[in-house]
Amino acid sequence: MEQLFKNFLLVNAQSFGFGVFDNNHLVNRNIAFNQSDIQENDLLIKLPQILDILLIDRTSSKPSRKRNIIWANDNYLRYGKKYAATAQIKPELITGQMGHTIKPRALKTADMQKKRTKSKAEVFTPTWIVKKQNDILEQAYKDDDLPTYVSRKWLEITCGEAPYMATRYDMDTGELIPLRQRQGFVDRKLAKITAQVDDKADWQYLVEKAYQSSYGFEWNGDSLLLARENLLFTYRDYYLAKWQQEPSSHLLEVIAKIISYNVFQMDGLKYIIPLSEKHEKIVTQQLSMFEQEEEKWLIRAGKRVKIMNWETNKMEYFDKELKKSRTKAS
Repeated sequence: MEQLFKNFLLVNAQSFGFGVFDNNHLVNRNIAFNQSDIQENDLLIKLPQILDILLIDRTSSKPSRKRNIIWANDNYLRYGKKYAATAQIKPELITGQMGHTIKPRALKTADMQKKRTKSKAEVFTPTWIVKKQNDILEQAYKDDDLPTYVSRKWLEITCGEAPYMATRYDMDTGELIPLRQRQGFVDRKLAKITAQVDDKADWQYLVEKAYQSSYGFEWNGDSLLLARENLLFTYRDYYLAKWQQEPSSHLLEVIAKIISYNVFQMDGLKYIIPLSEKHEKIVTQQLSMFEQEEEKWLIRAGKRVKIMNWETNKMEYFDKELKKSRTKAS
Protein backbone atom coordinates (compact mmCIF):
# COMPACT_ATOMS: atom_id res chain seq x y z
CA MET A 1 0.00 0.00 0.00
CA GLU A 2 1.23 3.43 -0.89
CA GLN A 3 0.01 6.71 0.52
CA LEU A 4 0.47 10.37 -0.32
CA PHE A 5 -0.66 13.63 1.02
CA LYS A 6 -0.21 17.42 1.02
CA ASN A 7 -1.76 19.64 3.67
CA PHE A 8 -2.20 22.48 1.27
CA LEU A 9 -5.44 24.35 0.54
CA LEU A 10 -5.93 28.05 0.06
CA VAL A 11 -9.71 28.16 0.12
CA ASN A 12 -12.49 27.13 2.44
CA ALA A 13 -16.08 26.87 1.38
CA GLN A 14 -19.31 26.91 3.29
CA SER A 15 -21.66 24.00 2.68
CA PHE A 16 -24.70 24.68 0.54
CA GLY A 17 -27.86 22.85 -0.42
CA PHE A 18 -27.87 20.75 -3.55
CA GLY A 19 -30.49 20.13 -6.18
CA VAL A 20 -31.71 18.13 -9.11
CA PHE A 21 -30.36 18.52 -12.61
CA ASP A 22 -32.02 18.62 -15.99
CA ASN A 23 -29.75 18.26 -19.03
CA ASN A 24 -26.73 18.82 -16.77
CA HIS A 25 -27.99 22.10 -15.31
CA LEU A 26 -28.93 22.80 -11.72
CA VAL A 27 -32.68 23.20 -11.37
CA ASN A 28 -33.16 23.69 -7.62
CA ARG A 29 -31.39 23.21 -4.31
CA ASN A 30 -33.06 20.63 -2.13
CA ILE A 31 -30.44 18.07 -1.10
CA ALA A 32 -28.70 19.11 2.10
CA PHE A 33 -24.94 18.71 1.83
CA ASN A 34 -24.35 20.67 5.01
CA GLN A 35 -24.73 17.66 7.29
CA SER A 36 -22.82 14.45 7.91
CA ASP A 37 -25.85 12.19 7.53
CA ILE A 38 -26.79 12.39 3.86
CA GLN A 39 -30.43 11.44 3.34
CA GLU A 40 -30.91 8.61 0.86
CA ASN A 41 -34.48 9.86 0.36
CA ASP A 42 -33.07 13.06 -1.12
CA LEU A 43 -30.80 11.12 -3.45
CA LEU A 44 -33.63 8.84 -4.56
CA ILE A 45 -35.91 11.74 -5.43
CA LYS A 46 -33.39 14.13 -6.93
CA LEU A 47 -30.57 11.94 -8.22
CA PRO A 48 -31.81 8.34 -8.34
CA GLN A 49 -29.14 7.27 -10.83
CA ILE A 50 -26.44 8.32 -8.34
CA LEU A 51 -27.93 6.22 -5.54
CA ASP A 52 -28.09 3.22 -7.89
CA ILE A 53 -24.42 3.61 -8.80
CA LEU A 54 -23.32 3.95 -5.17
CA LEU A 55 -25.05 0.66 -4.30
CA ILE A 56 -23.51 -1.44 -7.10
CA ASP A 57 -21.19 -4.33 -6.33
CA ARG A 58 -18.84 -4.42 -9.30
CA THR A 59 -17.40 -7.87 -8.59
CA SER A 60 -20.70 -9.76 -8.74
CA SER A 61 -22.45 -7.60 -11.33
CA LYS A 62 -22.60 -8.53 -15.00
CA PRO A 63 -23.75 -6.53 -18.05
CA SER A 64 -27.01 -8.49 -18.02
CA ARG A 65 -27.49 -8.51 -14.26
CA LYS A 66 -26.69 -5.83 -11.75
CA ARG A 67 -26.07 -6.83 -8.15
CA ASN A 68 -25.70 -4.55 -5.16
CA ILE A 69 -23.49 -4.65 -2.13
CA ILE A 70 -24.85 -6.72 0.78
CA TRP A 71 -25.59 -5.77 4.37
CA ALA A 72 -22.94 -8.22 5.71
CA ASN A 73 -24.22 -7.80 9.28
CA ASP A 74 -27.40 -8.56 11.21
CA ASN A 75 -27.88 -5.07 12.68
CA TYR A 76 -31.07 -4.48 10.69
CA LEU A 77 -32.56 -7.98 10.75
CA ARG A 78 -35.44 -6.77 12.94
CA TYR A 79 -36.87 -5.14 9.80
CA GLY A 80 -37.26 -8.47 7.99
CA LYS A 81 -35.39 -11.02 5.87
CA LYS A 82 -34.59 -8.46 3.19
CA TYR A 83 -32.19 -6.98 5.75
CA ALA A 84 -30.39 -10.29 6.36
CA ALA A 85 -26.60 -10.27 6.25
CA THR A 86 -26.41 -11.83 2.78
CA ALA A 87 -29.24 -9.75 1.28
CA GLN A 88 -28.51 -6.95 -1.16
CA ILE A 89 -29.00 -3.33 -0.09
CA LYS A 90 -31.75 -2.09 -2.39
CA PRO A 91 -32.86 1.56 -2.68
CA GLU A 92 -36.35 0.74 -1.40
CA LEU A 93 -34.87 -0.68 1.82
CA ILE A 94 -33.16 2.58 2.80
CA THR A 95 -35.64 5.16 1.51
CA GLY A 96 -39.24 6.14 2.18
CA GLN A 97 -40.17 5.30 5.77
CA MET A 98 -36.76 3.58 6.06
CA GLY A 99 -34.93 6.72 4.99
CA HIS A 100 -33.10 7.06 8.31
CA THR A 101 -31.93 3.45 8.45
CA ILE A 102 -28.28 4.08 7.55
CA LYS A 103 -26.44 6.74 9.48
CA PRO A 104 -22.80 7.48 10.41
CA ARG A 105 -21.33 5.70 13.42
CA ALA A 106 -21.16 8.97 15.36
CA LEU A 107 -24.97 9.24 15.10
CA LYS A 108 -25.71 5.63 16.01
CA THR A 109 -26.83 4.74 19.52
CA ALA A 110 -24.18 3.85 22.08
CA ASP A 111 -25.58 0.30 22.23
CA MET A 112 -25.26 -0.13 18.46
CA GLN A 113 -21.73 1.26 18.47
CA LYS A 114 -20.79 -1.23 21.18
CA LYS A 115 -22.38 -4.11 19.31
CA ARG A 116 -20.52 -3.32 16.10
CA THR A 117 -17.23 -2.95 17.94
CA LYS A 118 -17.74 -6.32 19.60
CA SER A 119 -18.83 -8.19 16.45
CA LYS A 120 -16.49 -6.68 13.86
CA ALA A 121 -13.97 -4.62 15.89
CA GLU A 122 -15.43 -1.47 14.35
CA VAL A 123 -13.60 1.53 15.82
CA PHE A 124 -13.09 4.77 13.94
CA THR A 125 -9.91 6.82 14.10
CA PRO A 126 -10.06 10.42 15.42
CA THR A 127 -9.19 13.12 12.89
CA TRP A 128 -6.05 14.21 14.79
CA ILE A 129 -4.60 10.71 14.50
CA VAL A 130 -5.49 10.57 10.79
CA LYS A 131 -3.60 13.86 10.36
CA LYS A 132 -0.48 12.71 12.23
CA GLN A 133 -0.22 9.44 10.30
CA ASN A 134 -0.93 11.02 6.93
CA ASP A 135 1.53 13.85 7.56
CA ILE A 136 4.30 11.32 8.16
CA LEU A 137 3.45 9.24 5.12
CA GLU A 138 3.23 12.30 2.89
CA GLN A 139 6.84 13.22 3.54
CA ALA A 140 8.01 10.53 1.11
CA TYR A 141 6.26 12.32 -1.75
CA LYS A 142 7.04 15.96 -1.01
CA ASP A 143 9.14 16.27 -4.18
CA ASP A 144 6.49 14.84 -6.52
CA ASP A 145 5.24 16.92 -9.41
CA LEU A 146 1.47 17.27 -9.56
CA PRO A 147 0.66 14.45 -12.06
CA THR A 148 2.85 12.01 -10.13
CA TYR A 149 1.37 13.06 -6.81
CA VAL A 150 -2.27 12.61 -7.79
CA SER A 151 -1.63 9.35 -9.66
CA ARG A 152 0.04 7.47 -6.83
CA LYS A 153 -2.05 4.48 -5.76
CA TRP A 154 -3.34 4.46 -2.22
CA LEU A 155 -5.47 1.97 -0.29
CA GLU A 156 -7.34 2.40 2.97
CA ILE A 157 -7.91 -1.07 4.45
CA THR A 158 -11.08 -1.84 6.43
CA CYS A 159 -12.04 1.73 5.65
CA GLY A 160 -15.36 2.04 7.51
CA GLU A 161 -16.67 5.46 6.45
CA ALA A 162 -13.24 6.20 4.84
CA PRO A 163 -11.75 8.91 7.08
CA TYR A 164 -8.23 8.25 5.78
CA MET A 165 -9.55 8.96 2.29
CA ALA A 166 -11.86 11.89 3.03
CA THR A 167 -12.54 13.53 6.39
CA ARG A 168 -15.84 15.27 5.59
CA TYR A 169 -16.93 15.07 9.20
CA ASP A 170 -15.47 14.27 12.59
CA MET A 171 -15.78 10.55 13.32
CA ASP A 172 -16.42 11.18 17.03
CA THR A 173 -18.98 13.97 16.84
CA GLY A 174 -20.38 13.80 13.32
CA GLU A 175 -19.71 17.53 12.86
CA LEU A 176 -18.69 18.72 9.39
CA ILE A 177 -15.04 19.70 8.97
CA PRO A 178 -14.11 22.80 6.90
CA LEU A 179 -12.21 22.07 3.69
CA ARG A 180 -8.93 23.60 4.87
CA GLN A 181 -8.91 21.28 7.89
CA ARG A 182 -9.63 17.98 6.09
CA GLN A 183 -6.88 15.38 6.28
CA GLY A 184 -7.79 12.44 4.01
CA PHE A 185 -5.48 11.43 1.18
CA VAL A 186 -8.17 12.20 -1.39
CA ASP A 187 -8.67 15.56 0.35
CA ARG A 188 -4.97 16.28 -0.02
CA LYS A 189 -4.89 15.33 -3.67
CA LEU A 190 -7.89 17.55 -4.44
CA ALA A 191 -6.44 20.36 -2.34
CA LYS A 192 -3.18 20.35 -4.27
CA ILE A 193 -4.98 20.24 -7.62
CA THR A 194 -7.23 23.09 -6.53
CA ALA A 195 -4.26 25.21 -5.44
CA GLN A 196 -2.25 24.70 -8.63
CA VAL A 197 -4.71 24.34 -11.51
CA ASP A 198 -6.99 27.08 -12.82
CA ASP A 199 -8.18 25.53 -16.06
CA LYS A 200 -11.50 23.79 -15.51
CA ALA A 201 -10.89 20.90 -17.92
CA ASP A 202 -7.42 20.25 -16.52
CA TRP A 203 -8.78 20.40 -12.97
CA GLN A 204 -11.46 17.81 -13.76
CA TYR A 205 -8.98 15.55 -15.57
CA LEU A 206 -6.58 15.49 -12.61
CA VAL A 207 -9.39 15.04 -10.10
CA GLU A 208 -10.59 11.96 -11.98
CA LYS A 209 -7.02 10.63 -11.94
CA ALA A 210 -6.90 11.26 -8.20
CA TYR A 211 -10.05 9.22 -7.63
CA GLN A 212 -8.91 6.45 -9.97
CA SER A 213 -5.74 6.00 -7.91
CA SER A 214 -7.48 5.99 -4.52
CA TYR A 215 -8.88 2.72 -3.14
CA GLY A 216 -10.57 1.40 -0.03
CA PHE A 217 -12.39 -1.73 1.09
CA GLU A 218 -14.88 -2.48 3.84
CA TRP A 219 -16.83 -5.50 5.17
CA ASN A 220 -20.09 -3.82 6.29
CA GLY A 221 -22.39 -2.70 3.50
CA ASP A 222 -23.88 0.23 5.38
CA SER A 223 -20.45 1.68 6.19
CA LEU A 224 -19.38 1.12 2.60
CA LEU A 225 -22.32 3.15 1.30
CA LEU A 226 -21.44 5.95 3.71
CA ALA A 227 -17.82 5.87 2.53
CA ARG A 228 -18.91 6.12 -1.09
CA GLU A 229 -21.28 8.99 -0.30
CA ASN A 230 -18.56 10.83 1.60
CA LEU A 231 -16.15 10.57 -1.31
CA LEU A 232 -18.76 11.77 -3.81
CA PHE A 233 -19.76 14.74 -1.68
CA THR A 234 -16.09 15.53 -1.08
CA TYR A 235 -15.78 15.99 -4.84
CA ARG A 236 -18.81 18.27 -4.78
CA ASP A 237 -17.34 20.35 -1.92
CA TYR A 238 -14.04 20.98 -3.71
CA TYR A 239 -15.75 21.66 -7.02
CA LEU A 240 -17.99 24.26 -5.42
CA ALA A 241 -15.08 25.85 -3.57
CA LYS A 242 -13.01 26.14 -6.73
CA TRP A 243 -15.60 27.12 -9.31
CA GLN A 244 -18.33 28.71 -7.17
CA GLN A 245 -21.02 26.57 -8.79
CA GLU A 246 -22.47 23.10 -8.44
CA PRO A 247 -21.10 20.23 -10.55
CA SER A 248 -23.38 18.90 -13.26
CA SER A 249 -25.20 15.60 -12.91
CA HIS A 250 -22.90 14.17 -15.59
CA LEU A 251 -19.77 15.01 -13.60
CA LEU A 252 -21.29 13.57 -10.43
CA GLU A 253 -22.05 10.33 -12.27
CA VAL A 254 -18.48 10.14 -13.60
CA ILE A 255 -17.03 10.42 -10.09
CA ALA A 256 -19.67 8.10 -8.58
CA LYS A 257 -18.80 5.44 -11.14
CA ILE A 258 -15.09 5.61 -10.28
CA ILE A 259 -15.90 5.39 -6.58
CA SER A 260 -18.14 2.36 -7.10
CA TYR A 261 -15.19 0.50 -8.62
CA ASN A 262 -12.49 1.70 -6.24
CA VAL A 263 -14.25 1.55 -2.87
CA PHE A 264 -15.51 -1.98 -2.62
CA GLN A 265 -16.85 -4.67 -0.31
CA MET A 266 -14.36 -7.34 0.75
CA ASP A 267 -13.36 -9.77 3.46
CA GLY A 268 -9.85 -8.44 4.05
CA LEU A 269 -8.52 -11.78 5.29
CA LYS A 270 -9.68 -13.90 2.36
CA TYR A 271 -10.01 -11.29 -0.43
CA ILE A 272 -13.55 -12.45 -1.19
CA ILE A 273 -17.03 -10.94 -0.99
CA PRO A 274 -18.07 -11.19 2.68
CA LEU A 275 -20.05 -14.33 3.56
CA SER A 276 -19.66 -15.81 0.07
CA GLU A 277 -17.64 -18.76 1.36
CA LYS A 278 -20.00 -21.70 2.01
CA HIS A 279 -19.63 -24.53 4.53
CA GLU A 280 -21.66 -27.64 3.68
CA LYS A 281 -22.04 -30.63 5.96
CA ILE A 282 -21.75 -34.02 4.26
CA VAL A 283 -22.93 -37.11 6.11
CA THR A 284 -21.72 -40.51 4.92
CA GLN A 285 -22.87 -43.95 6.06
CA GLN A 286 -20.11 -46.25 7.29
CA LEU A 287 -20.39 -49.86 6.26
CA SER A 288 -20.14 -51.56 9.62
CA MET A 289 -22.25 -53.64 11.92
CA PHE A 290 -22.97 -50.56 14.02
CA GLU A 291 -24.22 -48.44 11.07
CA GLN A 292 -22.14 -45.40 12.05
CA GLU A 293 -22.42 -42.06 10.33
CA GLU A 294 -19.45 -39.83 9.56
CA GLU A 295 -19.76 -36.07 9.20
CA LYS A 296 -17.46 -33.97 7.06
CA TRP A 297 -17.52 -30.29 6.16
CA LEU A 298 -17.00 -29.18 2.59
CA ILE A 299 -15.78 -25.61 2.16
CA ARG A 300 -16.75 -23.93 -1.10
CA ALA A 301 -14.47 -21.01 -1.85
CA GLY A 302 -15.98 -17.54 -1.78
CA LYS A 303 -16.15 -15.16 -4.74
CA ARG A 304 -12.82 -13.44 -5.25
CA VAL A 305 -13.07 -9.67 -5.36
CA LYS A 306 -12.18 -7.77 -8.52
CA ILE A 307 -11.12 -4.15 -8.85
CA MET A 308 -10.66 -1.88 -11.83
CA ASN A 309 -7.24 -1.40 -13.40
CA TRP A 310 -7.74 2.07 -14.86
CA GLU A 311 -4.60 1.81 -16.99
CA THR A 312 -6.03 -1.14 -18.92
CA ASN A 313 -9.69 -0.33 -18.18
CA LYS A 314 -10.21 -3.96 -17.19
CA MET A 315 -11.27 -5.68 -13.99
CA GLU A 316 -8.60 -7.70 -12.17
CA TYR A 317 -8.61 -9.87 -9.08
CA PHE A 318 -7.61 -7.89 -6.00
CA ASP A 319 -5.23 -10.66 -4.88
CA LYS A 320 -3.74 -11.19 -8.35
CA GLU A 321 -0.18 -10.18 -7.40
CA LEU A 322 -0.40 -12.04 -4.10
CA LYS A 323 -1.33 -15.24 -5.94
CA LYS A 324 1.63 -14.74 -8.27
CA SER A 325 4.08 -14.27 -5.42
CA ARG A 326 2.79 -17.39 -3.66
CA THR A 327 3.15 -19.42 -6.85
CA LYS A 328 6.74 -18.26 -7.30
CA ALA A 329 7.56 -19.01 -3.67
CA SER A 330 6.28 -22.57 -3.96
